[in-house]
Amino acid sequence: MTEFALNARARTDKGKGASRRLRRLADEVPAIVYGGDAEPLAISLSHRDLERALDNEAFYSHIIALQVDGERLDVILKDLQRHPAKPLIMHADFLRVSRTQKLTTRVPLHFLNEDTCVGVKQQGGLIQHNLVDLEVQCLPADLPEYIEVDMAAIELGQLLHISDLRLPRGVESVALAHGADHDLPVVAVNKPKVRGEAEDGDEEGAGEAETAD
Repeated sequence: MTEFALNARARTDKGKGASRRLRRLADEVPAIVYGGDAEPLAISLSHRDLERALDNEAFYSHIIALQVDGERLDVILKDLQRHPAKPLIMHADFLRVSRTQKLTTRVPLHFLNEDTCVGVKQQGGLIQHNLVDLEVQCLPADLPEYIEVDMAAIELGQLLHISDLRLPRGVESVALAHGADHDLPVVAVNKPKVRGEAEDGDEEGAGEAETAD
């Protein structure tokens, strides 16, 4: 299992003004660590170090060894706020995790063999993604970097649901735990819309409207 490490420091100066000073003067990101039996902990960490870590997709779904003033905290990233116009990270939320307790988080889906998919290459279909990640529950040691969805044999008109995915050992879908009604569609290969058919349909609808008048 991949593990990431970040250095941080506890902060007592809170509020919007303090956060702005951190970002502007120290090039640091204000953040919060919460969960578990301890009280929420306000921290700050290097913007450059966090930005570099975020370049790795696995960072979003793996345990992070957060060193806060010499104390190690095992956490996962739960939320991230970015500036709407500038390449700045405004705030981060980290959740404490225990290696002996199951955690709930989202794991990205990797769609394999889309270019050789039967429904696309041989039958002329188009792939439609309904989900790009999946909420799962597992022990930290079982947390996968991603979940593979093999599209090679998927045919035109075929739809894959969560229950069709092959989850790694020890990993459970949160949605399926709520019952079959939550078995959401993940990906499909659909017949492409023909422009002429759409236009014919529009003309028929217009004709019906005129008749109704």
